[in-house]
Amino acid sequence: MSEVVLDDAPWLTSGPAARVLALLNGDGEEARVVGGAVRNALLKIPPGDIDIATTALPDEVVRRAKAAGIKSVPTGIEHGTVTLVVDAHPFEVTTLREDTETFGRKAKVAFGRDWVRDAERRDFTINGLSVDATGRVHDHVGGLADIAEKRVRFIGDAGQRIAEDYLRILRFFRMHAAYGSGEPDRTGYLACISGRAGLAGLSAERVRMEMLKLLVAEGASGAVSAMADGGLLLPIFGGVSYTGPLAAMISAERLLGLPPSPVRRLGALSVAVTEDARRVAARMRLTNAEARALDSMGHRWWRLADMDEARARRRLYRLGEDQYRDRLLLAWARSGENHDADYWREFARLPQRWSAPKFPLRAADFIQRGIAEGPALGHVLTLAEDAWLAADFPLDPSALSAIADQTAARFTRDHRL
Repeated sequence: MSEVVLDDAPWLTSGPAARVLALLNGDGEEARVVGGAVRNALLKIPPGDIDIATTALPDEVVRRAKAAGIKSVPTGIEHGTVTLVVDAHPFEVTTLREDTETFGRKAKVAFGRDWVRDAERRDFTINGLSVDATGRVHDHVGGLADIAEKRVRFIGDAGQRIAEDYLRILRFFRMHAAYGSGEPDRTGYLACISGRAGLAGLSAERVRMEMLKLLVAEGASGAVSAMADGGLLLPIFGGVSYTGPLAAMISAERLLGLPPSPVRRLGALSVAVTEDARRVAARMRLTNAEARALDSMGHRWWRLADMDEARARRRLYRLGEDQYRDRLLLAWARSGENHDADYWREFARLPQRWSAPKFPLRAADFIQRGIAEGPALGHVLTLAEDAWLAADFPLDPSALSAIADQTAARFTRDHRL
């Protein structure tokens, strides 16, 4: 393939990244940007984190940084990684290396000066590219051709790459969802299936991170379906997965113009009842907020499948906008043959056309009607709020007074000795 030069990557010629490259180049050493930033630049998308590889040993990186007044942090110095902070931007700088022995994520490494060997130890060909300070792209593993073909392929022996770190199984599908097209690379796919037992040894936190990123990628539906076909979802979720509802959820989000939500999509894929939500939250170590959202989605979502406007308003009032929308979209995604796009679209957009008022009655309204302060007062307020909702949120004083009178009288009657 002819030489490829990045001529539209301004971060390479000026700014903090260019300053780090200039610092590390020269006096017999070379530095290049490696990995995802190069891939993204070739695909005309933002670079994200910019990682740098260098022939310089870690001590030399630290020495040069100190001489230039740049902060250095030994974030992984035993593996050759030093983080340099320039203008509040962190850059991971890693000395060229090769793995001499691997034990899952742990590896014995030897530092070197061979760019080819360093590229060959990475995961996928599209991540094995590097670019020097002049903008010239270096490809030692076939990454340029795979980017052109939208193909995600392991570098070298796929089984070996996976055995080095079983998280690469999930990364394979995430990368395919984000950058690939069509069916996953057959060799890589079969290697993932062969190595799926290794998923059990991964930390829940790493699985959570990869799966949530995968679920919001452009090709998430196809990638997840391929995972399901290969028996790769059961070790993650410990239960049934629903690829059809996931595809329907993605379609609904797009139809409504909503940004992709990883938790909402996770709910469509893995939750039919609240017990599912709790199992998945525990297995994936979801954050408290994520776990609450997933649990709410699974709570009687089917009751949203047959609503009129009044009932929909009451649901929105009770749940709040976010939980209402998430639960409604789960009901939509699971509606199957009962799918009625107009029905679901109308109620999904309810928060845009109607805002729930605040409950206007207060404790004082019932104290003056003879209800004593304490637990009884809270109970009466709950009864009054239920009556107010059933009356469709009236705000005029006469209606509110009638609700207060009737609620207080009923409570007094029911609790009279």
